[in-house]
Amino acid sequence: MKITNLANSIPNCPTVVTIGTFDGVHIGHQKIIKRLIHTANDSSLKSVILTFFPHPRMVLQKDANIKLINTIKERAVILNDLGLDYLVIKKFSKTFSRLSAEDFVRTILVEKLNAKKVIIGYDHRFGRNRNADINDLKKFGAQFGFEVEEISAQDINDVAVSSTKIRKALENGEIAKANAYLGYPFMLTGKVVKGKALGRQIDYPTANIQIPEAYKLIPKHGAYIVNALINKQLVYGMMNIGFNPTVAGNHETIEVHFFNFNQNIYNKAIQINLLHRLRDEQKFESVEALKAQLLVDKETSLHYIKSHFN
Repeated sequence: MKITNLANSIPNCPTVVTIGTFDGVHIGHQKIIKRLIHTANDSSLKSVILTFFPHPRMVLQKDANIKLINTIKERAVILNDLGLDYLVIKKFSKTFSRLSAEDFVRTILVEKLNAKKVIIGYDHRFGRNRNADINDLKKFGAQFGFEVEEISAQDINDVAVSSTKIRKALENGEIAKANAYLGYPFMLTGKVVKGKALGRQIDYPTANIQIPEAYKLIPKHGAYIVNALINKQLVYGMMNIGFNPTVAGNHETIEVHFFNFNQNIYNKAIQINLLHRLRDEQKFESVEALKAQLLVDKETSLHYIKSHFN
């Protein structure tokens, strides 16, 4: 998959295009994307997703508290795995939001993306003030020489409901439900940074994960079973998200203790996949009580990993 922007047109090839943020790239999105890729292969076209970043609400509603399931980089990784040809990321701005519907179709879909077919939702609206709909797009298709395929209300509802349910599930710590809707484990991607080394002092050294994107949705505080691919090695562990109340922590941290792993990974970017929730974050009476609970968590984790991942 090639990642590009509208400053660089798709190199001299006709395309089939769909448009959207596709946050989560969940099972509803995947149904649409697989249709896109299948159509492209059948018609000897290249498959293209046109997406916008920052999220339009980040730009048009400055006070919107938007938390997204994926960062833009995570979204790209998932789309690449699905077999997409091109991910075109358009920087969203107030100026762009004022582009008329006809100018959007002519300059972007036709001139930049060379669209021969557009697959879009029945309720999709676009152009200045979002005043154009799918019927307008079909008229533009006849004018500019591309076909429009409509995504049904049922498929659109599947997408909308799934997105809402995923965010709610993550906020509630229901990681199994979120993963079922995503079709893959929810991920946190960040850099390993130095912490206070308190975990090492109680024989549970942790990798402290720093996530730079403030818009990334962080699940409910608590302990989780996780895995990560580090230097081509799949490693499992347990992660805590929270404030470390037992040791009077004063800011949110994401800390992972990996099992049977002893490599220096400071400053390394890693992707943590959340597999199962262990428990809520707790404040223990003492560090010894915390250590005892961590032993229980580790035994529970190892049993879960053995029974689910052989």
